[in-house]
Amino acid sequence: MNAIELLKKDHETVKDLLGKLEETTERAVQTRKKLLAKIEQELKIHTELEEQIFYPAFRQAGSKDDAVMTVEAKEEHRAVEALVLPDIKETPPSTIEFSGRVKVLKELLEHHIEEEERDMFPQARKLLSKQQLEQLGESMEVLRKSLKSSIQADAA
Repeated sequence: MNAIELLKKDHETVKDLLGKLEETTERAVQTRKKLLAKIEQELKIHTELEEQIFYPAFRQAGSKDDAVMTVEAKEEHRAVEALVLPDIKETPPSTIEFSGRVKVLKELLEHHIEEEERDMFPQARKLLSKQQLEQLGESMEVLRKSLKSSIQADAA
């Protein structure tokens, strides 16, 4: 699978999980906890794939404007990981505040996904050959397996 298709698939997974989480009510405490943990895991892996493999290749192949795009995307990752997710995790899932914070998370991630899919991915298709995108995708699959294994080991 090429790198762009792999990342788009991740985007769909996260959007689906966020939609399910947003649909829950204050009474679905365990469901909310499980969905939030799954979203956090998916985001952690996806972010690593982008930041370790995709963004450096995109940045190297592109112009200063492309480099700026990767910096902005990384800052969006940082805002979610350092601010929004920790805040949600500290909020009791049985509250309306939890619902509000999940909505903000969903909006931030949808904005990030839209920018990548509208601007970065088409540009990457111009800058990187099909073979390069396939190689990046293969590297990303290897890293994903490694990250999943280490997350599962940490959870055990």
